[in-house]
Amino acid sequence: MDRGGGDKEMEEEKALVIDASVVVKWFNIEPLHDKAIAIRDRYIDGAIDLIAPTLIYYEVANALRYNPRFGIEEVRAAVKALEDLSLTTYEFSMDMASKAVEIAYMYGITVYDAAYVSLAALMDTTLYTADKEVVAKVSATYVKHLSEFE
Repeated sequence: MDRGGGDKEMEEEKALVIDASVVVKWFNIEPLHDKAIAIRDRYIDGAIDLIAPTLIYYEVANALRYNPRFGIEEVRAAVKALEDLSLTTYEFSMDMASKAVEIAYMYGITVYDAAYVSLAALMDTTLYTADKEVVAKVSATYVKHLSEFE
């Protein structure tokens, strides 16, 4: 995968890691909703693959559960819609767990957040997150804020 300064077409990645902070924006009209929808639409169009740890389902459901505009049925419907998209998900295997724990300690972030970072590292692709703290703490070129998505 070309991470240099080459041709833009050659640099475009075919798979991206996304975290729950991005997916939640698919269901909420909030800042950067348009960027999150652009990622989802590119996936639906087959232009990219979206990958995440299976943790994403729990985190999205939990975030929506605490949104006062969502009741039981709305959260269930959102989780079903997410499941219907058939993202490529990865279990918390020993490789991912080991890397996630290392990253969590190295950058002072939660193991939950580090799971997404470690998956991006292991898959040699980019993680997009709307979590400014993760972007600020993780000094890795493959961790980008959602606002950077084009």
